[in-house]
Amino acid sequence: MSRLNRILLVEDEPDIQAVVRLSLEMVGQFQVEVCGSGEAALKRVKGFSPELILLDVMMPGLDGPATLAALRADPSTASIPVIFMTAKVQPQEVQHYKSLGALEVIAKPFDPMQLPERLHTIWGQNS
Repeated sequence: MSRLNRILLVEDEPDIQAVVRLSLEMVGQFQVEVCGSGEAALKRVKGFSPELILLDVMMPGLDGPATLAALRADPSTASIPVIFMTAKVQPQEVQHYKSLGALEVIAKPFDPMQLPERLHTIWGQNS
């Protein structure tokens, strides 16, 4: 699989959006598109063509699991890998998110300096 480059971040919290974007662009040298809701992500995903989607679990409106279900239901987005980001990381919760089709679950809060490397590791393990 190719080097990971294009990431769609779906996160409703502006502070977290800013930290993740800075981390991924400055430290990881990724191309990042930010959407503030699941609905916005579903509208933007085809035009941006991300290689990976970082998806917040708890959002108003369309939450992470519902957004993932909509992505998986569309043949043009069904195979895009998704990593959930959430503060809910009890083992049974993580297992549930993976059973929905997420590659991995990243716990919030996370270390912004380590996030790009973590994504590269997950990407490498699943390619």
